[in-house]
Order: sequence, then C-alpha cells, then structure tokens
Amino acid sequence: MEKIEFKTEINANAEKVWNTLFGKETYPKWTAAFAENSSLETTWLKGSKAIFGDGTGNGMFAIIEENIPNKFMSIKHLGEVKDGKEELKDWGEPLENYSLSEENGITELNINMDITEDWKGYFEEAWPKALTKVKALAEGTEKNHI
Repeated sequence: MEKIEFKTEINANAEKVWNTLFGKETYPKWTAAFAENSSLETTWLKGSKAIFGDGTGNGMFAIIEENIPNKFMSIKHLGEVKDGKEELKDWGEPLENYSLSEENGITELNINMDITEDWKGYFEEAWPKALTKVKALAEGTEKNHI
C-alpha cells in the first residue's frame, strides 16, 4: 500500500466545503469525476456503512472510521460491490481521509488515501478533476451546462 495525497485551497469556509463534499445534492456532482452516475448510501455517522455506487450495480463499500464535522472524515474501504453483491477484499487497512483547515475564510482541503499500485494512475487522474469540481461548487462558480 502506498499513500497518495491531494490538496487544494478553496475560497469558502470549512462548513461550506464540508457540506459540498458530503451533501446529498453535491456529492454526486463532484464524484462524477470517478463514475459518471455515482451514488452513495450512508448516514456519514462514525461506524456506519457506506456504499459507493457507479450507477451500474458496481462500486465499493466501506465503514465511516471517523467523522469530526467541518474538520476530518476517514473512510475505511472494505471491498467491492459487483452486480449488487458485496465482496470483501484483503486490502489491509485502506483509509481515505479528508482534512479541512480554515483560515480567514479560506479552507485548505487535504485528501490522502492508501492505494494499491493498480489503482494509483486512476486516482492520480481523477482526484484533480474531482477537486476542481469541489472548489467550483463550494465557491459558487460552477457553470451549469445547457
């Protein structure tokens, strides 16, 4: 397992960035960078299950390891969903962590995750696109397509 990291500064307070990341309306918009029809089933509460779907009955499932609102979210990935069925994987302890720190109304968003070599290229390409979308949504600069 290798740890990869992505950062961006967003001209919005931490609460706005948090709500953009984990809000029901905005989550599918920025995660489209990973899967066009992405979906999510979770309460985001610590210890709760999360199912990240790709719109075709496939995806991943995880446990919310930690949730400190407006500051830190940690997600532990447990396995894949294939044709709607969960399949545990022996990935060790792969965590996806979101850290937010705000100063003078500007929030630094830091995302780090444990990754296997076969997924590294995919995430190195997708995360910058996703963060650009998070930034646009949180700052209110997203342009709607007509």
